Amino acid sequence: MSPRKPNMESSIYFGSDGWWHGRVTMGVKNDGSPDRRHRRAKTEPEIKSKVKELERQRDEGRATKAGRKPTVAKWMATYLTDIASLKLKPRSLDDYWSKTRNDIIPGVGKHRIDKLQPEHLERMYRAMLEEGHAPSHVVKVHRILSRALKIAHRRRIVSENVATLVDPPSIDETEANPFTKEEAKAFLEAAAKRPTFMRWIVGVGMGFRQGETLGLRWPYVDLEAELFHPKWQLQRLTWRHGCDDPHACGARLHRFEPCPPNCTTHRNYKRGCPKPCTTTCVKHASACPERKGGGLVFTRPKTKKSQNPVPIPPVFVPFLNDHKAQQDEMRRAAGELWEEYDVVFSRPDGRPLDPRADYEEFKELLAEAGIDDRRLYDGSRHTAGTILNELGVDMPTIMEILRHTQISQTRRYVKGRSHLSRDAMRRMGEFFAPKDPAPTDGPTETRTETVDSKSARARRRRRIR
Repeated sequence: MSPRKPNMESSIYFGSDGWWHGRVTMGVKNDGSPDRRHRRAKTEPEIKSKVKELERQRDEGRATKAGRKPTVAKWMATYLTDIASLKLKPRSLDDYWSKTRNDIIPGVGKHRIDKLQPEHLERMYRAMLEEGHAPSHVVKVHRILSRALKIAHRRRIVSENVATLVDPPSIDETEANPFTKEEAKAFLEAAAKRPTFMRWIVGVGMGFRQGETLGLRWPYVDLEAELFHPKWQLQRLTWRHGCDDPHACGARLHRFEPCPPNCTTHRNYKRGCPKPCTTTCVKHASACPERKGGGLVFTRPKTKKSQNPVPIPPVFVPFLNDHKAQQDEMRRAAGELWEEYDVVFSRPDGRPLDPRADYEEFKELLAEAGIDDRRLYDGSRHTAGTILNELGVDMPTIMEILRHTQISQTRRYVKGRSHLSRDAMRRMGEFFAPKDPAPTDGPTETRTETVDSKSARARRRRRIR
């Protein structure tokens, strides 16, 4: 009878099945039982190599936890529900869920997380690009997946984060296209004909984000000190089911067949017909009787810096007072129909402005002012930063006004103007170019005697004689 091996010592033996087997004690499982890992190989040197690798992982603390590893789909659900939800802002979490449902799970969701290979991610990214997704979208998906795998690696669920072995597509930064001074004035002249004029004054003239502008409330407006305190922002969040069976809850809304080629049901949809539901669809939370966490809600800005007070230009104060008086008139006219939210920019019934309607109005104002199409961000924050720069305001001050955390971010918001570049180079040329000599009327007499040597003067006298 062979002696019993000491604790934590590995064993290697040749089995009756024709394979070499190795068993390594890695520690204990969650329930307290020994965690014995098994490996097998055709040859003895091969099984010894595998056993040594397991022992090395155990000794270096890199061994993965015992138990069957989850699929990518299950791990992403765990990561977003239990881990990311504690740190991410609601809008960011919605975006993570959207890209996980639409891109990550269909692409690599069925792979076991410890069997995921770099080639799987590269094929998924290539397929996304071929489907027409922008490189920036693919990079965002890569970052979400990489973060989830980083947590899995940190918790020893996987031995390596394979996303770090993959290079995502390169992206070209979107070039800002802010208003010129003339375009900004034309835009505000068109907005002056509408009840929402002050909303665009704040957005274009002070560089507020859309959510910050629509979420601005009177308790956070100090007209005496001439300060805005952007403590809240208005955002539209995705509804979540409050029931126990999300799939059955949306049964009457499930569509498993694609729309016909000439679909009339969704002809007014800007993004075309929606995709068919999956067999395990849990969407349609907006129709859940116990829905929660969605719709237009007030949320905190993303960073603490974004909540810093912003000075109100003194010329804007009378306009704000008039706007407040007009809102009081609307409140009296609405009577019992008025819903009090204390927002600075409201609908006739007191509710906050809808961000979608606000975006549509921006596009209408562009057309009325004769300005070519551009993003809402270009017409607000980029415009404010660029015009401040043209007025001679230094970068640190612009950074404080726009409430950026890094000055490099501010520089991306400020776009140089060609006419300013031409003027700067004209002044540079005038500085370096030699000055034209002054014009003369004829020979002039010099009063400065040339310094000469004694021998040179003697030679001249000899030549004269």
